[in-house]
Amino acid sequence: QVQLVESGGGLVQAGGSLTLSCTASRSIFAINRVGWYRQAPGKQRELVASVAGGGITNYSDLVKGRFTISRDMATNTLMLQMDSLKPEDTGVYYCSANMLVGGVTYTDFWGQGTQVTVSS
Repeated sequence: QVQLVESGGGLVQAGGSLTLSCTASRSIFAINRVGWYRQAPGKQRELVASVAGGGITNYSDLVKGRFTISRDMATNTLMLQMDSLKPEDTGVYYCSANMLVGGVTYTDFWGQGTQVTVSS
């Protein structure tokens, strides 16, 4: 199967930037649907950005134009470049991969999450 590990979270002032990384234990990003989700205090987990195996990207309207999702195949890494950060972007960010397991069942895999805090 696969293990996912997020990194790059931290504290940043509004208007600043952060780059999140999600490293997989093996090559998965070329053919699977993968993405970033976030969960703010008191809210449900929501999709931030995703990319399908064919390279088609999808962004939440809340981050469109400010965030960029990308894949580094050489290092098995999924990245999220976050610019012009707002306090509303604060939350725990998770990477996820939807993969075929056992040849018959698609299963979601999740990382442990990384905290992003944006101050005013």
